[in-house]
Amino acid sequence: MLPRLVDRACGTAELRRWREHVTAGLFGTVVEIGFGSGLNMPAYPAEVTLVYAVEPAATARRLAEQRIAESAVRVEHIALRGESIPLDEASCDGALSTFTLCTIAHVEQALAEIRRVLRPGGRFHFLEHGLSPDMKVARWQHRLEPIQKRLADGCHLTRQPADLVRAAGFTIERVESRYAAGPKPWTWLTEGVAIKPR
Repeated sequence: MLPRLVDRACGTAELRRWREHVTAGLFGTVVEIGFGSGLNMPAYPAEVTLVYAVEPAATARRLAEQRIAESAVRVEHIALRGESIPLDEASCDGALSTFTLCTIAHVEQALAEIRRVLRPGGRFHFLEHGLSPDMKVARWQHRLEPIQKRLADGCHLTRQPADLVRAAGFTIERVESRYAAGPKPWTWLTEGVAIKPR
């Protein structure tokens, strides 16, 4: 049930525009953490030739089949968990995560794996929701988070994605945060690009 709800909630026209922005500049071989139902497939630039998909939910992988079939980009499902990516070191030109870092149990380990498989100078593109700078909204996020984690497969409302990416040893190239449409505890979004140092 949850993958179907996520597919619907995260497949809006507004979020499609965010996806098109966050995928811009990706090329070659990309590892996507939290591939889900393939909502990023239509947004991948023509320069992307192969996507290594990491996704634990079988229902989401089935929902992705049509989007994969309609895309010129080749997709290989390689793993269930971002904490353990079965790829060689420095084997990917880029990496992508959209609405995933909030849910991964051992997010620091997953980010270390992303950094490992990226080539030096490779870019990690991310689009995530997280802790609002508005104290009133943040208080509600802290109150709601225990329920959110139970209902949404461990999803946190209070993680700060850019800080997590920096702490993993990436250099932030650009980052932008603002509210999307919808209830504020869920819609403070951060979109950015980070570089693996050479």
